Amino acid sequence: MRCVPRVPPRRLFSGGVPTEGGEALGALPPPARQFVEEGVRLCRPRALRLCDGSPAEGAALLSQLQAEGVLHPLPKYDNCWLARTDPRDVARVESRTVLVTERERDAIPPKPPGGGPQQLGNWMSPPAFEQAVQERFPGCMEGRTMYILPFSMGPVGSPLAKVGLQLTDSPYVAASMRIMTRVGPQTFPALARDDFIRCLHSVGRPLPLREPLVSQWPCDPARTLVAHLPDQRRIVSFGSGYGGNSLLGKKCFALRIASRLARDEGWLAEHMLVICRLRAINPESGFFGVAPGTSMRTNPNAMLTVRANTIFTNVGCTSDGGVYWEGIDQPVRPGTTLTSWLGQPWTLGDPQPCAHPNSRFCAPANQCPIMDPAWEDPEGVPIDAIIFGGRRPEGVPLVYEAFNWRHGVFVGSAMRSEATAAAEHTGRRLMHDPFAMRPFFGYNAGQYLAHWLAVGEREGARLPRIFHVNWFLRDGAGRFVWPGFGHNARVLAWICSRVAGEDNAKTTPVGLVPREDALDLDGLPGVSYADLFPVSRPFWEKEARELRRYYEENFGEDLPKEVMGELSALEERVKKM
Repeated sequence: MRCVPRVPPRRLFSGGVPTEGGEALGALPPPARQFVEEGVRLCRPRALRLCDGSPAEGAALLSQLQAEGVLHPLPKYDNCWLARTDPRDVARVESRTVLVTERERDAIPPKPPGGGPQQLGNWMSPPAFEQAVQERFPGCMEGRTMYILPFSMGPVGSPLAKVGLQLTDSPYVAASMRIMTRVGPQTFPALARDDFIRCLHSVGRPLPLREPLVSQWPCDPARTLVAHLPDQRRIVSFGSGYGGNSLLGKKCFALRIASRLARDEGWLAEHMLVICRLRAINPESGFFGVAPGTSMRTNPNAMLTVRANTIFTNVGCTSDGGVYWEGIDQPVRPGTTLTSWLGQPWTLGDPQPCAHPNSRFCAPANQCPIMDPAWEDPEGVPIDAIIFGGRRPEGVPLVYEAFNWRHGVFVGSAMRSEATAAAEHTGRRLMHDPFAMRPFFGYNAGQYLAHWLAVGEREGARLPRIFHVNWFLRDGAGRFVWPGFGHNARVLAWICSRVAGEDNAKTTPVGLVPREDALDLDGLPGVSYADLFPVSRPFWEKEARELRRYYEENFGEDLPKEVMGELSALEERVKKM
């Protein structure tokens, strides 16, 4: 184990708080400096560090985390590391993620009398939020360093990019944000405009500790709160050091806050995609991917991407310095032992998984072998097709095209998927997931659908075509019908042919599907067209009934009439089957 000597303080910040290394805080534009001063007064850190995004800074953070026992080196790879979290801090906490607005209806649609819990977000009033802050944040960073992270979501200087400033007491977060965003003083000109997103995060474990840490991972699960204040362009997170709860440029900024910005400014912010003037950028500069199931067979490009400069979290590891997870499909060499994500010896056949189901890798996107050369183009890239994806084991075709933009908005609103381990849900229960944004709406979901419809009504707009894919059809034995992964290119080829104007689709009640001769199934023994494109009257009658009930119970009168009209049209088409 190699320890890094503490960098002596160079200068004092307001209130006599020392600053350590990095950029001089005096270089911060006044609006950003004011935000830092507010955070210092509230959280009372021991020291400050303004992160500059340099390689030297990155190396120092990793060495510090190693010395603290948070990161463990993986010598089998190039500059790769393993973190193990407290088992209580392993996923997004949707139940404790809130939108703070003056009116509840600005955050979530009203529930009908006697309805169940709202599925489209959680609201908190400003007074309740202020009370929660005062119960958590005063002095929460005592004894710790506050890392100041100026970052850009999107290529620096792009007219489509947005900037933020995150304050955090977690060096793990600082190291991960350097991968996931563009951190550094190149963001200062944008920070000077005072329209940046203000992000405050604390793990909630001031020093000295009152009780020992689990896995050297500071967190406060009992008091975790992830709050979004869209009117103030602020994000406040407490108690979790993990993923989307703490890397505030991800779900918090790029989806929840960005979707509200998009509505106000006339563009769209979507899960994994930001669309503006029918051009798109990827706001993130890294991948925060799920590890289990990833292998050279299923996703070779991901495996090649993570061989260097990657932080793995909650995966298993091998005694020869490698990583291990369920489905990795890499043989363990004789004499090599395995350690689980809990830090315990593990052998093949143990009932508990070696890696947590939501274990992750955090890797630079520019290491992906097939990354498009234009992915950092500040002007973005043109969008010809929007593809929604649901996880449906039965009844929903492999791929279908919406009849038009309004029908496409309906298709997005009607999405359903099996729950995953990314949040605190358990099992494979089927959940409504409109636009794959159910946990990520930054304002009233009914207004969100209305904004999508309004985009389609712009005069002269060249609208992308909208498709829905379902890679997860299963047969009666529970096996996947479609081989997936690289074979998904066959479906993408059909989508591209539709964009190019080819007449190779047939009409079904749910949308346009490939004609039997239009989808390349050569070399896929046992894969039949009929199994891939099930459209049965009983299934879609039930689907329409459940969808109508879902709309009524969750959107109520805030559901745009156009969407309910599309549901009625689907019901009529199904009747005629």
